[in-house]
Amino acid sequence: MASSAASSVRPPRPKKEPQALIIPKNAAEEQKLKLERLMKNPDKAVPIPEKMSEWAPRPPPEFVRDVMGSSAGAGSGEFHVYRHLRRREYQRQDYMDAMAEKQKLDAEFQKRLERNKIAAEEQTAKRRKKRQKLKEKKLLAKKMKLEQKKQREGSITGSPACTLPHPQPPRPQTPLSF
Repeated sequence: MASSAASSVRPPRPKKEPQALIIPKNAAEEQKLKLERLMKNPDKAVPIPEKMSEWAPRPPPEFVRDVMGSSAGAGSGEFHVYRHLRRREYQRQDYMDAMAEKQKLDAEFQKRLERNKIAAEEQTAKRRKKRQKLKEKKLLAKKMKLEQKKQREGSITGSPACTLPHPQPPRPQTPLSF
């Protein structure tokens, strides 16, 4: 028993340094403090909250138990039931209108993206064609320059004055000394 108690003794935890309480004065300072706290231990996992689901109205009930009758003399509590039903229906209609508007805007955005993509591709093709044209023009100019150079060399070496070798004076041979 004594040996098990001795082996279960843990070393003392290192003491944490006391830190000064810093109250952020604006959003930038708050963000700075959060980043500093995250970067103290980069191995620790960062909690990333999931995107909140968009609000949607409750689906209508499949079976309505409290059907309002059309008889006169409705009770005092019926007005509140009617008011809640009306409010819920208006919310549902507003939600459907908002979703239709959102879908319309998304479709317009996708069309605009497609138009921009096509315009960018056309512009790229136009610039590619221009670069290719310039490249071919430079290549043609280089070939013409080489042909002119060959023609000049051919005309110079083909002339009768240049066909004779130039006599060079003999070099005096001196022995190399080490």
